[in-house]
Amino acid sequence: MAEKIKGKAVVGQSGGPTMVINQSLVGVVEEARKHPEITGILGAKHGVRGIIEEKFLDFASVDQATLEAVAVTPSSALGSSRDKPDAEYCKKIFDVFRKHDVRYFYYIGGNDSADTARIVNDLAKDNNYDLQAFHVPKTIDNDLRTTDHCPGYGSAAKFVASAFMGDDQDNRALPGVKINVVMGRHAGFLTAASVLARTRDGEGPHLIYVPEVDFIEDKFLADVDAIMKKCGRCMIAVSEGIHDAQGNAITAKVAASNERDAHGNIQLSGTGALGDYLSGLIKAKLGVKRVRADTFGYLQRSFAGIYSKVDAAEARIVGQKAVEYSTQGISGSSVAMKRVGNGANYAVEYFHTDIKNVARETKPLPREFINAEGNNILDSFKDYVAPLVDVLPTVGYLF
Repeated sequence: MAEKIKGKAVVGQSGGPTMVINQSLVGVVEEARKHPEITGILGAKHGVRGIIEEKFLDFASVDQATLEAVAVTPSSALGSSRDKPDAEYCKKIFDVFRKHDVRYFYYIGGNDSADTARIVNDLAKDNNYDLQAFHVPKTIDNDLRTTDHCPGYGSAAKFVASAFMGDDQDNRALPGVKINVVMGRHAGFLTAASVLARTRDGEGPHLIYVPEVDFIEDKFLADVDAIMKKCGRCMIAVSEGIHDAQGNAITAKVAASNERDAHGNIQLSGTGALGDYLSGLIKAKLGVKRVRADTFGYLQRSFAGIYSKVDAAEARIVGQKAVEYSTQGISGSSVAMKRVGNGANYAVEYFHTDIKNVARETKPLPREFINAEGNNILDSFKDYVAPLVDVLPTVGYLF
């Protein structure tokens, strides 16, 4: 049996926080503590930025009770980063790793984080340096390829479904049009989770719009008008990333500012421009007096108290699996899940996949879950998402 690589481990968190990203962090730390070949565990403060600035937390000083408290705390306990490292940036990361004798690297994040781990892993190979680089999946968008679903999604989906349950009752008591804008730049998985709010006929959301289908304003107005005539009210779920037939984001067309992040993406979250625009459109074109819009924004990803136990457990395990696989000599990979049971028999199996299968590209919501008209999510999607969100609130009715 080959001798195991001996040296320190660095773990970092990147991108948008989630309700369960700290479960993955704790999973990495507690599993790393079981392996004597890992001589120390360093937490990178604010992701890759903390690495190149050599700002580390030594987990030797963190006891298990603190780890357990952190595990159930939302957002990224180590701090996050929106830096998009290129080859030169990753060279700085690699130099710091060599300086500190880092032989294990665990990066918790989405597809851009996977790409960072890939570049660093390739640098190590090119320099004949033994480094086990692993990507630990995380994203509320649920848009990572290969894996059945992503840690962080189930809890965010639970928030969205719960919010729509309550908001639909509000709309039922005071009828009108209500629009809720949900996160999702390129993938509509999170917006689609609003379908779980429907537990009987007539409940909202009555219309659901996702980025996988072109958004046509005239058709949207006709959809709303038809629901208002049928139900006397209309609940609408809209992905922040909806776009026109030319691929232009509606938000980018109507927002006062086209602020961009380090990845070149126009800001979609944290602005109420899309909701305001759509509500104004309905008032002007359809003459509906009571029209309201909310943007769920960042609340969806780190709302304390609303999380899925299934999601939390899986997030912890993917962190553990990353360490387990890496100490077996596997590198340049990402942890993934395969669903092997559903409904009451829901279960997953864990496996590792080449990091190139996850890096950079995203996975869309399958068209089979969207109705032919492109304005709703089919009930078949409930079979996919329901096991991930765990238990939802119940709703009672008098009529």
